[in-house]
Amino acid sequence: MYKILVADAISSEGLAPLLGHDTIQVVQKKVSEVDDLATYDALLVRSATKVTDELLSQMTNVKIVARAGVGVDNIDIDAATKRGVIVINAPNGNTISTAEHTFAMMASLVRHIPQANISVKSREWNRSSFVGTELYKKQLGIIGFGRIGSEIAKRAKAFGMGVHVFDPFLTAARAEKLGVNAVELEQLLAVADIITVHTPLTKETKGILNADTLSKTKKGVYLLNCARGGIIDEEALIPFLQSGHVKGVALDVFEVEPPVSQPLLEFEQVIATPHLGASTKEAQLNVAEDVAQEVLNYLNGNPVSSSINLPTLSKDVFEKIHPFSSLTKKMGSLLSQCMKEPVQDITVTYGGTVADLETTYITRGFLSGFLQHRVDRSVNEVNASMITKERGITFGERFSNETEGYSNVIKVEVRGDHSSFTLTGTYVQDYGPRIVNIQSFNIDFYPDGHLLYIRHSDKPGVIGRVGKILGDHDVNIATMQVGRKQKGGEAIMMLSFDKSLDEAIVQRLQAFDDIVSVRKINL
Repeated sequence: MYKILVADAISSEGLAPLLGHDTIQVVQKKVSEVDDLATYDALLVRSATKVTDELLSQMTNVKIVARAGVGVDNIDIDAATKRGVIVINAPNGNTISTAEHTFAMMASLVRHIPQANISVKSREWNRSSFVGTELYKKQLGIIGFGRIGSEIAKRAKAFGMGVHVFDPFLTAARAEKLGVNAVELEQLLAVADIITVHTPLTKETKGILNADTLSKTKKGVYLLNCARGGIIDEEALIPFLQSGHVKGVALDVFEVEPPVSQPLLEFEQVIATPHLGASTKEAQLNVAEDVAQEVLNYLNGNPVSSSINLPTLSKDVFEKIHPFSSLTKKMGSLLSQCMKEPVQDITVTYGGTVADLETTYITRGFLSGFLQHRVDRSVNEVNASMITKERGITFGERFSNETEGYSNVIKVEVRGDHSSFTLTGTYVQDYGPRIVNIQSFNIDFYPDGHLLYIRHSDKPGVIGRVGKILGDHDVNIATMQVGRKQKGGEAIMMLSFDKSLDEAIVQRLQAFDDIVSVRKINL
């Protein structure tokens, strides 16, 4: 008999896959109302219940935690993983709901439907005040092309709109397959009549529509944000609304929710909803049914497809694999930040003692680190391979007798649309993970914290000039490693700092003639 605790409100219809089984007992109670937490095999929650390390320590028999929704901010993933507890969510349940809401907001925005509704209900009949704009033949710019962005593109094409997409990691082949025009951000800003954002909120995407980028948009542009508050710089938007450069804005999300003191709400040309993207009966039912079916699959000994952490491993196997998985995750994150272009193929080569381990999970560690900067959902060792395939990226493993003088070595080669990138790492007992080669340059550094990767000409004074620029900005260098292939040729340096550098410093370094490229990396 399996016991399942449903700690948040989920309808019987949503729990249907779990009901009616002789071997499954479903109990719907709040955690605070349960005395025998240690007897439950599974826990189902929405967003109200906080699944903390303390709670998991009391649920000593729990094997799986299911979140009936997309976000898992209320679940301590690390604590669950350490305890061998699988965590699953419903990543696709609200895709259609959010896409439809975005399109409804778009139509409402260009046809002034909310304003006209208020006017008519006020017993007015001012038809001439609400002359709108057709969507037909308008150019739609989509920033971020994950699940939701691609669904919006389908609907836009049905309305006869041109679709232009900015996603640094959208391959040309996938763009052609989906019938969209893949462009750089500045091209999108220049051509789009309507712009909608659908990226995760990261350091790179926060304020992607800001004073600078908004100034490059067409006069009379419409903007939508039904993704995450903060992707559009709300304060920077105000003068563009005041001048009429931005003709209208539709917001379902805000940086601070509820937006009780948000000045944007004072503008008549701004329409807003209270974070309703996933708020449909169908979406709520879908996410509940999805996780209920996943829990049933797991209890029946079948694989689950939406796990976001490691599956249960024996303690011995986990302890052997974990250092290498952590290393490859760092390598993936570092490489993804260095190589900002669409990727077609990834090859991971193992040599030495690491080749004798279960390398599948170690490879997935790399994929999860690599993808975390490129997709709009939670990604880790379990779902990384599935998401990689969804993005049209092929990946594989190789094994080599060459260890380059180390007891273990992991080399990764990533091929993109225009270039390739290689990275080699090793795990040294008592010293931890090390990166020992970048793009055939020998180097040795600890992959962690705030880094700066610089490619430059091997000339006297270059390193000193970099140090002076950093000193002028009162920036202290924690460590510096350099590498070169031959005297006077190209060289690299990797610097680490106590905090992330301002973009202004990066741009000043990039302007230096003898510097080929500068990449800011946060691990």
